[in-house]
Amino acid sequence: MTDKQSLSYADCGVDIDAGNAFVGRITKAVNSTMRPEVLSGLGGFGGLFKPDFSDMEEPVLVSGTDGVGTKLLLLQEYDRPHVAGIDAVAMCVNDLAALGATPLFFLDYLATGKLAGETLAGVVEGIADACRTCKCSLVGGETAEMPGMYAPGHYDIGGFCVGVVDRPKMVDGSKISAGDVIIGLASNGPHSNGFSMVRRLLELGKADLNNDVLSDGRKAVEGVLSPTRLYVPAVNALMQSGAEIHGFSHITGGGMFDNFERLLSDELAVTIDVSAWPVPPAFEYLLDFADVARDERYRTFNMGIGFAVILPESEADKVEAVLQKAGETTYRMGSVHQRDGEVVSLIG
Repeated sequence: MTDKQSLSYADCGVDIDAGNAFVGRITKAVNSTMRPEVLSGLGGFGGLFKPDFSDMEEPVLVSGTDGVGTKLLLLQEYDRPHVAGIDAVAMCVNDLAALGATPLFFLDYLATGKLAGETLAGVVEGIADACRTCKCSLVGGETAEMPGMYAPGHYDIGGFCVGVVDRPKMVDGSKISAGDVIIGLASNGPHSNGFSMVRRLLELGKADLNNDVLSDGRKAVEGVLSPTRLYVPAVNALMQSGAEIHGFSHITGGGMFDNFERLLSDELAVTIDVSAWPVPPAFEYLLDFADVARDERYRTFNMGIGFAVILPESEADKVEAVLQKAGETTYRMGSVHQRDGEVVSLIG
């Protein structure tokens, strides 16, 4: 009888001991995000969260999920796992904020071919930093080591978030009316959208992100791969201010077009004055590499506005003051009117 070859899970490319060591490495970061409502620690089969909604009339849970997209390829190439973690949170919680919801807890899914503890710990530490900024607990996650599924050094990440909003205060766009104005909150670059075009532009321009310099003097890599801004603190401040808000829009995939259109009734349209705010240097740099039509730019990228507030003009001064106190740079960027043609029109 032929002797059988001995085989362990590690021989197959999965190192359980390394996985346990990884959990030990990230425990401090995860624990730093815990809200009082969290009943479970890291490592259980499920995260336990005991909510107290006694201060709300009609609490409604709001959930969202997202990833980082092909930006991950550049974040891996330029070794920026911390940004990947922030982006995974931001893309979820900014969507929840667009309903006026406060994020409660977050979970992540990390998958890789071979566990590189230092890199993936950097991702989780980015997640934890973003969760702390938003007062959102990282209650659990999954780190999957799957040999043969990913190229060496590559990983993927998905984020999942649950938040809450009091239904009478929910901002769902139903109150938007002709005469409302739009206040934009500045972005700091492409965030996590349009990176299939970003990568193509970089290829066409034979770009060198580590050595090319933006018009503001920063290295190109700092602008192009800056982490997605977290708009939750600003939205929370607005929700607590008592200001009358008719709509929020997270300017994500679909840019200025899709993210306003999804809010509007069939009778309404918006006009956006693109001269109302400066285009960040990262976009100037990228769009110099090819001829991209104006509407295509504003449909693919945020072009400098990452989040928008729609409100009565009488509330604009108050809202701008709240947002600026919360650390945001704001611009009056457009208005709502009766539809007589395109749903979203760009001027300027």
